[in-house]
Amino acid sequence: MKNSFVVIMFILCHVLQSQIILKPDYVFDGKSIHNNWIVIVKENKISYTGPEKNTNLPENSNTIILKGKTLMPGIIEGHSHLLLHPYNETSWNDQVLKESPVERSIRGSIHANASLMAGVTTMKDMGSEGAGYSDVYLKKSIEKGIIIGPRLLVSGPAIVATGAYGPKGFYDGVNIPLGAEEASGNGECIRTVRRQMGNGVDFIKIYADYRWSPGENSQPTFSLEEIQTIVSTASSAGKHVVAHASTPEGMRRAIIGGVESIEHGDDGTLEIFKLMKEKGVALCPTLAAGESIEQYKGWKKGINSEPQRIIDKKESFKLALESGVTILFGGDVGVFTHGENYRELELMVAYGMTPTAALESATSINANFFHLENLGEIKKGFLADVIAVEGNPTENISNMKKVSFVMKDGIIYKNE
Repeated sequence: MKNSFVVIMFILCHVLQSQIILKPDYVFDGKSIHNNWIVIVKENKISYTGPEKNTNLPENSNTIILKGKTLMPGIIEGHSHLLLHPYNETSWNDQVLKESPVERSIRGSIHANASLMAGVTTMKDMGSEGAGYSDVYLKKSIEKGIIIGPRLLVSGPAIVATGAYGPKGFYDGVNIPLGAEEASGNGECIRTVRRQMGNGVDFIKIYADYRWSPGENSQPTFSLEEIQTIVSTASSAGKHVVAHASTPEGMRRAIIGGVESIEHGDDGTLEIFKLMKEKGVALCPTLAAGESIEQYKGWKKGINSEPQRIIDKKESFKLALESGVTILFGGDVGVFTHGENYRELELMVAYGMTPTAALESATSINANFFHLENLGEIKKGFLADVIAVEGNPTENISNMKKVSFVMKDGIIYKNE
């Protein structure tokens, strides 16, 4: 057994020290598309990218021909829930109330694997939704090599104003697990942020608005002062804050309060989106989640007329594009099937973005806004998180369904 271990370690070290030459038809570098480029990977970093004629190919290298394919940075998923699965399988309430954190973590490990195989090499997880710090432990398990999955940025339980989150509908004598951690007042907000940071979260997520009772419309929750307190506490420790917000007033408070991104933004107005652009706050529109939920309610896309929610979302997204606010890629995957992240890209294009702009959002723009150094671009010195898809996705965004090659940190996980 000991000798076998030594042989395995020798092979792994030899592989890690070798160089790999990737020869696709196209390279999307995170900003634009190039013909007849190659990419050379040494250990876990990109050592060269550009025309083959402009470099000397290294000896003792492994060449991988990616004929008919585009090589590009690994997808950076900006809004996910590894600990959730589609609501048409099990409702959100039942997942929180009836599925143990152990079951949900096992599901999460499967979801992480499916995401990586779909070309997602980095993932921002937007809340454990009642499973405590299970997302933190999933991240640690991936980093230790116990399970396979993307690089993770995690937010733990997320923070809600007291009384403003579910599950709801129980009489006041029943103690039930909530989908997030409650806080009220500056002192409690400070303690909650500090506790979450101490438990290993990478960033803080808040709910700037939500439904106070089931079936009601969303309303602002935290005061501006509370949001500013949360942001100040997090930023003093080098952490950033993002906000679930869909109402204009909830969005306004979050923007003025200093968050870095608004998640969803369904009812955003042109004025609000312009304010976001002015303050450098980005929008993660989560288009795929909205369409999925409407379909779970019975809407047959392409057959039935569009529900008002979809009509309104298309209009708000159009206003966001008009304002020039930075758009982040993130579909709220978990509401729909993990590994189908491409659905958000398809909708971003269908709702008005160019394929190139959508791909840039999913790579270099997300890397920049998520403070990820040396990721999101195919560039010398950057980490070798690269994928290949069939054809040219800058011409047909649906090619993002066809991921045939996945490399994360210089290690090949998929090569079909």
